[in-house]
Amino acid sequence: MSQLNIQLPDSLYKSLQTLAEQDGISMDQFITSAIAEKIAALTTEGYLQERANRGDRTKYEAVLAKVADVEPQPSDQLPFAQP
Repeated sequence: MSQLNIQLPDSLYKSLQTLAEQDGISMDQFITSAIAEKIAALTTEGYLQERANRGDRTKYEAVLAKVADVEPQPSDQLPFAQP
Protein backbone atom coordinates (compact mmCIF):
# COMPACT_ATOMS: atom_id res chain seq x y z
CA MET A 1 0.00 0.00 0.00
CA SER A 2 1.19 3.51 -0.77
CA GLN A 3 1.00 6.65 1.31
CA LEU A 4 0.07 10.10 0.09
CA ASN A 5 0.51 13.31 2.05
CA ILE A 6 -1.71 16.20 1.03
CA GLN A 7 -2.55 19.62 2.37
CA LEU A 8 -6.20 20.59 2.69
CA PRO A 9 -7.82 23.86 3.57
CA ASP A 10 -9.16 23.76 7.14
CA SER A 11 -12.77 24.00 5.96
CA LEU A 12 -12.38 21.00 3.65
CA TYR A 13 -10.64 19.02 6.37
CA LYS A 14 -13.46 19.71 8.82
CA SER A 15 -16.07 18.68 6.24
CA LEU A 16 -14.12 15.49 5.55
CA GLN A 17 -13.89 14.74 9.26
CA THR A 18 -17.62 15.33 9.80
CA LEU A 19 -18.71 13.22 6.83
CA ALA A 20 -16.41 10.35 7.74
CA GLU A 21 -17.77 10.37 11.29
CA GLN A 22 -21.34 10.38 9.97
CA ASP A 23 -20.52 7.34 7.81
CA GLY A 24 -18.80 5.65 10.75
CA ILE A 25 -15.53 5.23 8.88
CA SER A 26 -12.04 6.65 9.14
CA MET A 27 -10.99 9.65 7.09
CA ASP A 28 -8.56 7.38 5.21
CA GLN A 29 -11.43 5.06 4.27
CA PHE A 30 -13.59 8.01 3.23
CA ILE A 31 -10.84 9.46 1.02
CA THR A 32 -10.08 6.05 -0.50
CA SER A 33 -13.77 5.58 -1.32
CA ALA A 34 -14.03 9.07 -2.83
CA ILE A 35 -10.99 8.46 -5.04
CA ALA A 36 -12.35 5.07 -6.13
CA GLU A 37 -15.69 6.67 -7.06
CA LYS A 38 -13.97 9.36 -9.13
CA ILE A 39 -11.79 6.81 -10.93
CA ALA A 40 -14.85 4.67 -11.66
CA ALA A 41 -16.73 7.66 -13.08
CA LEU A 42 -13.86 8.68 -15.35
CA THR A 43 -13.07 5.17 -16.58
CA THR A 44 -16.74 4.36 -17.17
CA GLU A 45 -17.04 7.28 -19.57
CA GLY A 46 -14.09 5.95 -21.57
CA TYR A 47 -15.50 2.43 -21.55
CA LEU A 48 -18.89 3.60 -22.81
CA GLN A 49 -17.26 5.72 -25.51
CA GLU A 50 -15.19 2.73 -26.67
CA ARG A 51 -18.35 0.59 -26.82
CA ALA A 52 -20.17 3.32 -28.76
CA ASN A 53 -17.31 3.50 -31.25
CA ARG A 54 -17.68 -0.24 -31.94
CA GLY A 55 -21.40 0.16 -32.65
CA ASP A 56 -22.76 -0.31 -36.15
CA ARG A 57 -25.86 1.68 -37.10
CA THR A 58 -26.68 -0.65 -40.01
CA LYS A 59 -26.65 -3.74 -37.78
CA TYR A 60 -28.73 -1.90 -35.16
CA GLU A 61 -31.37 -0.96 -37.72
CA ALA A 62 -31.41 -4.53 -39.11
CA VAL A 63 -32.16 -5.94 -35.66
CA LEU A 64 -34.74 -3.24 -34.96
CA ALA A 65 -36.49 -4.02 -38.26
CA LYS A 66 -37.21 -7.54 -36.95
CA VAL A 67 -39.36 -6.17 -34.13
CA ALA A 68 -43.09 -6.46 -34.85
CA ASP A 69 -44.88 -3.14 -35.24
CA VAL A 70 -47.82 -3.83 -32.93
CA GLU A 71 -49.32 -2.09 -29.93
CA PRO A 72 -48.17 -3.49 -26.59
CA GLN A 73 -50.55 -5.60 -24.57
CA PRO A 74 -52.40 -3.61 -21.89
CA SER A 75 -50.29 -5.23 -19.16
CA ASP A 76 -47.12 -3.95 -20.88
CA GLN A 77 -48.28 -0.36 -21.32
CA LEU A 78 -47.03 2.38 -19.05
CA PRO A 79 -49.67 4.44 -17.28
CA PHE A 80 -49.68 8.04 -18.45
CA ALA A 81 -51.03 10.91 -16.40
CA GLN A 82 -53.90 12.77 -17.96
CA PRO A 83 -53.19 16.48 -18.59
